Amino acid sequence: MSRAQKTILVTQQLPSSVENRLSKNYVAILNHGDALTQEQILIQAHKADGLLVTVTDTVDSAFIGALPKRVKIIANFGVGYEHIDVEAAGRAGIVVTNTPGVLTEATADLALLLLLGAARRAGEGHVMMRAHAWRGWTPTAMVGHDVSGKRLGIVGLGRIGLAVARRARAFNMEIHYHNRHRRALEDEAGAHYHGTLESLLAVSDFLSLHAALTPQTRGLLNARTLALLPQGAVLVNTARGDLVDDEALVDALKNGRVAAAGLDVFSNEPHIHPSYARLDNAFLLPHLGSATTDTRNAMGFCALDNLDAFFAGEEPPHRVA
Repeated sequence: MSRAQKTILVTQQLPSSVENRLSKNYVAILNHGDALTQEQILIQAHKADGLLVTVTDTVDSAFIGALPKRVKIIANFGVGYEHIDVEAAGRAGIVVTNTPGVLTEATADLALLLLLGAARRAGEGHVMMRAHAWRGWTPTAMVGHDVSGKRLGIVGLGRIGLAVARRARAFNMEIHYHNRHRRALEDEAGAHYHGTLESLLAVSDFLSLHAALTPQTRGLLNARTLALLPQGAVLVNTARGDLVDDEALVDALKNGRVAAAGLDVFSNEPHIHPSYARLDNAFLLPHLGSATTDTRNAMGFCALDNLDAFFAGEEPPHRVA
């Protein structure tokens, strides 16, 4: 069977240029409505040779076990794949791929936006101006926190963490990081390595999360670890919401242990912890890390490159299982 005869089921609407390329090269089952449920995907999967899923799809062992034998590949639109049970996929003989690298710069840009916005109270200022509530400049109004020259702690110095570090150096920030393994000296570019999370937290005036979500990192920032930050630190999260214990962060924002937080990702998205919306010192965005036209197109094309290689009998360039 030629590639043009292979059928790909897509669970959510993708950028038009990505859908056009997919439809040109495959029989594409597209979705321009609400995100498909597991049951809806399984109903249509009997017609598919591959699935193109997103981070909002739960691809667990039960779901994989219910897939027809015809499905041989699950191409993920995104770099994180904790929503996919890769071990179950491997047992079922299903290849899993992701889209690393292409969203690095856009996500790093957004991390700096969150860092600056949280530190300088941009969210509060925006609301004030929209409500016509500004009463004019005064020496003590809307005072925030300096960024330049401060210490930035990065949890996870991978592609995105490194890109954030490059940007932060333009603000003369002192870079510290914690990884499972120390990076090569040329990658560190003067950054200070910490062998433990606890050591990093103690020196992080600003903390930016870029770790993958695993059983070991779930709830990484909790009441105990947040208490290790310097008084009045600023937290930024563009990685995964479940890295943070929401109740602990809400408490820290309320009592001032954490001065502000810039958050783009949340547990149980889109149903975020209700207290965040009531906190002036929480600068919130709706998971926009990769949300640029160029980046979303690149993510889609990367997913299609994986499909193209697989159905050509080649190793997909970004196989994770």
